[in-house]
Amino acid sequence: MHELHALGFGPYFHEQLPDEEAIPARIAGEHKQGYIVWHSAGESFARLAGRLSRGLEGEAYPGVGDWVTLKAIPEPGYTAVVDRVLTRRTVFTRGAAGAQGRQVIAANIDIVFIVTGLDANYNVRRIQRYLARVGASGARPVVILNKADACDDVGGRIAEVELAAPGATVIATSAKLERGLERVADQLRSGVTAAFVGSSGAGKSTLINALLGEEKLRTAEIRADDGRGRHTTTRREMLVFPSGGLLIDTPGMRELALPDEEGIDSVFPRIEELSLRCRFGDCTHQSEPGCAVRQAVQSGELPADGVEHYLLLRAEARANELRLDERARRRSERTIGRQRAKDMHIINRVKGR
Repeated sequence: MHELHALGFGPYFHEQLPDEEAIPARIAGEHKQGYIVWHSAGESFARLAGRLSRGLEGEAYPGVGDWVTLKAIPEPGYTAVVDRVLTRRTVFTRGAAGAQGRQVIAANIDIVFIVTGLDANYNVRRIQRYLARVGASGARPVVILNKADACDDVGGRIAEVELAAPGATVIATSAKLERGLERVADQLRSGVTAAFVGSSGAGKSTLINALLGEEKLRTAEIRADDGRGRHTTTRREMLVFPSGGLLIDTPGMRELALPDEEGIDSVFPRIEELSLRCRFGDCTHQSEPGCAVRQAVQSGELPADGVEHYLLLRAEARANELRLDERARRRSERTIGRQRAKDMHIINRVKGR
């Protein structure tokens, strides 16, 4: 049995129910053949209704954390049928490889914990990349600097990240020594949904196991030369902490593409503020006269490498957005072409009668 409010169900989702007979459920796990869903009567395996499945594509497909409605609660051992996906309150996505466009990492999340190791895994620029995606999701970012036992200057690292991640909470932890875990656990109260993201080797699974107090997730050895590890999390799933908080664990991400520019300005607020003073509204902050951002770099107000990273993220995001738009255009043209062919076939059959 599950209390819906403890699963994060509230007025935002209740107002979307088509009628009082609708059965709300939350997706707690993804599998190749379907989903694990939690509802008021317990847990069921579920598949999408055929009509619903045919009308979805890309990031519109439900993912872990999504709220859906079921046609009925099945008997034990039988499959539930999902007939509606409720509008998300927040969503964390990444750019998927190939022609897949965006991929949902976690839906309806309140907090995204960005985990990086204070060993060879440490990279401030990678943290800023994650912050941009979290900023676009609508969730609150919290940066966890794990493996504090492997760092001689934890305070210096915290100060560096706080400077690079304005407004974000920064927590240093050591899953190995079980230090700093209480600050993370305090935020995982009942009904709050969190996602843990970070590159392989950051120690996400080890940290989650320490928070759970049991070896729930598999871990693997880390390569000493670059701090990377093998992908030990192979599917997205939702877990419940003793405090009642909900956790979505995600596969490690070695590369995080930026599908659009949304969220980047929140990581670089000073650059965004100064850009409003540039002489030209479309200033690229490269070589234009009257560029307030370049003037700030020359005066030492802004670090040159920080501005270059900002420009790199923007250029990458714009390129990815154009590719996504082009794929969408091609899909639309193929759909229109197929429909026209069907229409012409019907017209020709009618004329031939």
